[in-house]
Amino acid sequence: MPVNNSQTLGLHSTLQNYYDGKLLLEMEKRLVYYQNGQRKALPEHNGRTVEFWRYAPFAPITTALSEGVVPDGQTLAMEKVIASVETYGGYVSTTDVLTLSGVNTETNYLVDLMAKQGALTLDHLVRDVISGGSAAIYAGGKAGRAEVGQSAVLTIQDIRKAVRRLEKLGAPKFNRGGMGYYKAIIGPDAKYSLQSDPLWEDKASYQQAEQIENGELGKLFGVIFIESTEAKVFSGVGNAGADLGATVVFGEDAYGVVDLGTVGDTPVRTIIKPLGSAGSSDPLDQIATVGWKVNGFTSVILNENWLVRIEHGIEA
Repeated sequence: MPVNNSQTLGLHSTLQNYYDGKLLLEMEKRLVYYQNGQRKALPEHNGRTVEFWRYAPFAPITTALSEGVVPDGQTLAMEKVIASVETYGGYVSTTDVLTLSGVNTETNYLVDLMAKQGALTLDHLVRDVISGGSAAIYAGGKAGRAEVGQSAVLTIQDIRKAVRRLEKLGAPKFNRGGMGYYKAIIGPDAKYSLQSDPLWEDKASYQQAEQIENGELGKLFGVIFIESTEAKVFSGVGNAGADLGATVVFGEDAYGVVDLGTVGDTPVRTIIKPLGSAGSSDPLDQIATVGWKVNGFTSVILNENWLVRIEHGIEA
């Protein structure tokens, strides 16, 4: 099949922009892990890497200023984090409904399907990176994952331990409505374990006053909980071969992602090939395709101290 890196052959620029925008907007509705990363734009002609910056906080100053004496300036401690980007995409073939005369119902539906796949792909990439951090807490006070069995489900105590760790290590909190919060991404099983706690604050009690994120469930002990049905599960690694869920609790700027941009300026593209566009590879004009592509994407942990993974059992 022919390949074009910037625009669909034969598709009017107005339709191209429409489908590109639709793809991005539909993907953003479904992205959970991506939405809380520090975002870094991928400049054109920048090769296959992207640069993030990791900043160290300043220590407290305990020496008083002397009158008329200019103190020494401080040195900004910053470290460049370089990550390699890769290209991702997929497509589906169709045989009889794809036309270029205007917005097409069937094409709209296929772009929706491509958006779901694209969002799932990128969120899996981010999830796997941040679920592989070096800092871990094991449910029930266990020393390692081999000791965590099916019954060692996620508890409020585990969340409080994660918050204590992040606070002691100076992890910055997300600011929302003038309040500071950490965030946690949990799966349906962890949600089931937590929501019975009487201290749980469901989003229904505050969503009229605050901006709610994709998948947001509620709050507890200064943590905003966000659900992903794609939360990481480590299969067969626990006690007696139990599957272990991974709940990730993190502060602001704990990890970075390539920014997907905005409508009209994004590395996300639809690639729509109408009937006959393949030339001699499709001599009877029988095959058309609708696809999605992200020209460059990656995710990277920026500070291991600002992110912790809780490994816990999964209730039957």
